[in-house]
Amino acid sequence: MTVYAGRSRNPLPVSLVQTERGGHAGPMSDAVESDILRDLCTGQNLAVLATGTGTHPYASLVAVALTPDLRHLYFATPRATRKCANLAENSQVALLMDNRTNQVSDFSHAAAATFLGTAEEVTGAERDQGLAIYLARHPHLEEFTAAPSCAFFKVRIDRIYLVTRFQNVMEYHFSP
Repeated sequence: MTVYAGRSRNPLPVSLVQTERGGHAGPMSDAVESDILRDLCTGQNLAVLATGTGTHPYASLVAVALTPDLRHLYFATPRATRKCANLAENSQVALLMDNRTNQVSDFSHAAAATFLGTAEEVTGAERDQGLAIYLARHPHLEEFTAAPSCAFFKVRIDRIYLVTRFQNVMEYHFSP
């Protein structure tokens, strides 16, 4: 099933696999949830990146940009960081984007999306292509990304979990 993001937007290129708590409320709910997911992806500039090796996961705040089809996400980091070292050992990542405001209303209106995927450092033409998307969103990071000490990563997103109202969980998978 393709999830549509509302009448005026393009459909999300993902398949709705299941919902957990809160049940499946039908196509209208799917469209609302898809709008929320698209708003998170287009409205948030930062995400929490979770990497892991050994016994403990590690979380970092990174500036991100997603491709319009939501299949890929880009971020940059200095090579001399724990996250970069972790990614060299384990390329599996999770990223969290949310719209919380630190207000009581967050308990009924906040949404969070967790992206699961595989990260790889990109170079050459693939780097240039991803960097164009990234710098369109973060033009102030051009000098940072041009430094030889900066690694540029692409995350191939396998699935997305969207949580709204703290209990409505929707899982999206990309079609093969």
